[in-house]
Amino acid sequence: MSGVMDMVEREDVVLLDDLRQPIGAAAKDEVHHGRTPLHLAFSCYIFDARGRFLATRRALGKQTWPGVWTNSCCGHPAPGEAVEDAVRRRASQELGLRVEQLRLVLPDFRYRAVDVTGVVENEVCPVYTAVTAEEPRPDPKEVMDWRWVDWSAFVGVARTAPWSISPWAAEQVVLLGQEGL
Repeated sequence: MSGVMDMVEREDVVLLDDLRQPIGAAAKDEVHHGRTPLHLAFSCYIFDARGRFLATRRALGKQTWPGVWTNSCCGHPAPGEAVEDAVRRRASQELGLRVEQLRLVLPDFRYRAVDVTGVVENEVCPVYTAVTAEEPRPDPKEVMDWRWVDWSAFVGVARTAPWSISPWAAEQVVLLGQEGL
């Protein structure tokens, strides 16, 4: 029975070509580095019944952008997993939330950014909004802090101080603000 308890489930990401077509998979913990290949991800902006947006601060142990404020949750669909299912899975895993009214709002978002350590994000990242009736119960390995905030205030931060939030959120929020969430 040796090894059974020591096994760690490998989390794979979907690799993409320049036409955004799947070309394979790679281990998530091995794909983010100085020459990160293009891969599939997602971002989700979660709102409560009062219309407040859930901003989260990434845990300090995160490989990319540790300690940075950002959108509610993000992640990577597993090979063969529908993106909507991955959004629901990560909202539950990261935040302890069930989400409803999942809506694709930026289907073609793509970005590339380099953090201070030289790690590159290179993602096709469809963006969703969702609603929850629950209070977050975040996994501390994923999220170190969170706040319900006024959406227009967060859009203002993205427009006037984009360096204070994750680069993907800075770009996405300006686009979403233009969409008139």
